[in-house]
Amino acid sequence: MPKKRPKGFRHVTNPKVMHAVYFLLRASVILIMVAQFFNRNYENVFLCLLTLVLFLLPSLIERKLRVDLPDTLEIIILLFAYSAEILGEIQAFYIIFPYWDVILHTLNGFLCAAIGFSLVDLLNRNERFSLHLSPFFMAVTAFCFSMTIGVIWEFFEFFMDQVFLFDMQKDTILDAISTVMLDPNGGTLAVPVKDIADVILVHSDGTQTALGLGGYLDIGLHDTIADLFVNFVGAVVFSTVGYFYVKGKGKGWFAPRFIPKVVPPASQENESE
Repeated sequence: MPKKRPKGFRHVTNPKVMHAVYFLLRASVILIMVAQFFNRNYENVFLCLLTLVLFLLPSLIERKLRVDLPDTLEIIILLFAYSAEILGEIQAFYIIFPYWDVILHTLNGFLCAAIGFSLVDLLNRNERFSLHLSPFFMAVTAFCFSMTIGVIWEFFEFFMDQVFLFDMQKDTILDAISTVMLDPNGGTLAVPVKDIADVILVHSDGTQTALGLGGYLDIGLHDTIADLFVNFVGAVVFSTVGYFYVKGKGKGWFAPRFIPKVVPPASQENESE
């Protein structure tokens, strides 16, 4: 549920909007989960349950870390989870819209950089820690945090594909490759292969199946590199925004919408009343 904010915090979004977003997204997920259950698609039921758990993360983070997430950031996190799991996987937006994955990974890089930047900013402001990074190193740390999360996610996709035979690393069709596997001398000479029209599978029993793909079937490499690149773009964008935000001593309207604030202790709130 949308939380009651402590005094002194500026509302970025109308509380009614927050309640509407929470209600509509959760109701939609529950309805889809019920439909998938009756269709006996239990994998999608699990994805719906996972999405509902992800919806709880913003409130959990706020309680555990004693921070206040800006409404804009919280709404984007909820929409991101919904877009990735419900629209992307269950409604097949990853297939219907070729750039859906690119958009989400770019947004992921942006959001993770914002979270990484916020963590450093919170440590800088906390008197219990002796961490006082300059704006430049705060930006670098946020960038590295975002890229690390991106790499870990690609590890997770690879693990799921290898162990559970998923296809989270979506395949790419190529009409040309270059490989040392075709070096006639068994060396490291890369042999180019161009104008590839199809892939033929030869099974262990000798039967053959033409896939009719129109090219060579790349099994995730291009998807992984593309995901990391757009994650890089998103991370650079917010790291740059965060740098100028701190450099300007907290001035501006854009960055505060994505940077959590420390919740004032109850004693401080009582003194201010």
